[in-house]
Amino acid sequence: MGGLPILAQPKLARTQRESPPMMNRRTLLTATAAVAATPALPAFARRTAPSGFVRREGTQFTLDGKPYRYVGTNLWYAAWIGHEGRLARELDALAADGVTNLRIAASAEHSPLKNSVRPAFHDQADEYNEALLTGLDHAMAEIGKRGMKAVLYLTNFWEWSGGMATYLLWTNGGRYIDAGDPAHPWPAFPEFVSEFYSSGEAVARYHAHIRKIVGRVNTVTGKPYAEDPAVMGWQLANEPRPGGTDATVDRTLPAFHAWIGETARLIKSLAPHHLVSTGGEGLKGSMERLGLVLSSQADDAIDYHTAHVWPGNWGWLDRTDMPATHARAVALSSEYVAQHVELAKQAGKPLVVEEFGYPRNGDVYDLDASTSMRDDLYGAIHAAVLASVREGGPLAGSNFWAWNGEGRAQHPDFRFRSGDTAFVGDPPHEPQGWYGVFDQDVSTRRIIRAQAEALAAL
Repeated sequence: MGGLPILAQPKLARTQRESPPMMNRRTLLTATAAVAATPALPAFARRTAPSGFVRREGTQFTLDGKPYRYVGTNLWYAAWIGHEGRLARELDALAADGVTNLRIAASAEHSPLKNSVRPAFHDQADEYNEALLTGLDHAMAEIGKRGMKAVLYLTNFWEWSGGMATYLLWTNGGRYIDAGDPAHPWPAFPEFVSEFYSSGEAVARYHAHIRKIVGRVNTVTGKPYAEDPAVMGWQLANEPRPGGTDATVDRTLPAFHAWIGETARLIKSLAPHHLVSTGGEGLKGSMERLGLVLSSQADDAIDYHTAHVWPGNWGWLDRTDMPATHARAVALSSEYVAQHVELAKQAGKPLVVEEFGYPRNGDVYDLDASTSMRDDLYGAIHAAVLASVREGGPLAGSNFWAWNGEGRAQHPDFRFRSGDTAFVGDPPHEPQGWYGVFDQDVSTRRIIRAQAEALAAL
């Protein structure tokens, strides 16, 4: 999840508001030509993973010789609750619903950016918060104990966990732009963050964090992270984008592609048995360019494609009139997923819809509000996964955004405040309860369980 909620954001740029471009033979050929024009990198040598590790074989995931398909969620805050009894309760609840895959944060940079989470993993002096590191250790131990898999992302394009903007301000004398600042309206923030890819010093600091985390030995299990089969894979970042405007993207693409290749290969050198993906949104993070979706994931060290679906943030759903625009929003979401299935087929790699979210009816945050419209979107995403699996296609799993579980908003205005510890799936920059699924959301959990059962039956 990233960017600013529409309620706090100026009118979105044209490319963020439009329906996705239609996929056809001509656009696929154009996209393929764009990838062919990307400078080739040497093939990445693969090693056969030991038992228990998820592998990529063509457009499929496998686990110990069998297809690996899953229902997953986003639990970004797992490390933050790692020392609490709540962690085990949340994992047990998810396991009971058939959730077997968790996408979690393995980074947070201490930052002056508004709404960036506290505590953070590390600060400008590279002093690390041992409680968070061991919280991550406990989380991975508990995930492994339940036979679940985790995907860990290693920084963030957006401000809510510090991220790339913080690496920049650490290395450029303290200059930064705060997301949502009226003095720097959209797309000033993504334009600023795109400077990260060409900053050798900022990228070096980020790579040092990767070595710290991927090279860590779990203090609970005694097992190196790189040898832990509970780790399905690592992601370069949450929602990395090459910029906020076409002109900037054209300028930053060489550095963006280089950053992807170099970072993916660094991770593979440290953890050769784990998968690597970019963590990108797909078309919406690629200026709607089909070729850019393919080229940004073309390196052989990138194992699979990812797509994120946010109809309420992209203008497909009018949140002031949800009943009138709901059917269109779900239809466009299904079309968007179908386009990414075709792109993954073209690339010959698996695909995961690893973020998708929808408001409660009426776009309110109160737990008493119905989730019937959200349930429709979940059903559509799950149907797309099932259809792809049945035909041997590349779409193998989904991670809904996000699991709130027993967490609850701590304030009447539903806003996160520094010092709050009752974390939910809605990050600090968003209303607490906007998109997350609570433990009491019976109908949504029923849909999640049904999907898990359907995948298991296949």
